[in-house]
Amino acid sequence: MILDFDSLSANKVYHTLTQTVVPRPVAWVLSENTQGTLNLAPFSYFTAVSSDPAVLMYAVGVKPCGEYKDSALNVEATEELVIHIADSRLADEVTLSAATLPNDQSELDTLDLTLTDFAGSTLPRVAQCKVAFACKLHKVVEMGELPMKLMFVQVTHAYIDDEIVETDHKGRSKVDALALDPIARLGGGEYASLGEVFKITRPA
Repeated sequence: MILDFDSLSANKVYHTLTQTVVPRPVAWVLSENTQGTLNLAPFSYFTAVSSDPAVLMYAVGVKPCGEYKDSALNVEATEELVIHIADSRLADEVTLSAATLPNDQSELDTLDLTLTDFAGSTLPRVAQCKVAFACKLHKVVEMGELPMKLMFVQVTHAYIDDEIVETDHKGRSKVDALALDPIARLGGGEYASLGEVFKITRPA
């Protein structure tokens, strides 16, 4: 099957990409509006793009009303956010937090989650997540006719649960991917967790 993307609707393109670019990590983004209301929402157009500076990127679309989602508006206004890596036990909460709510309503009011202080951040983090990144806004790039905003954010601090950190044979700290158990996004309503982890030595 050959698909000519120029002849596809935006909806068809979205479904094609999200079912073939798999698995995708999920950024669970906590942000705050200028009135102090917290927002928590998942995004699977998400990746690390740079190490120096340490920059992550997540893409935000629009609500049915045509207004950009809160995770873009809030971060543009306050320039701060926390990105969590949720594990598979939190799949239901991650999915529920994708609901479209008014900007003055918080997803956290309906979710059984605990917030805790995050050293290095003015925002809290979700205590149930084993990894969280305190970030500040780096750059926003708007693109496409839908449209989308690419949110480039710089990591200032990271929280990593000590229980998922081990030491390798060279004495270096290593995050145990299976212990982290990150939720991965597939197409449609499908998610995945990690299966077998294997290692191949790269050429010198």
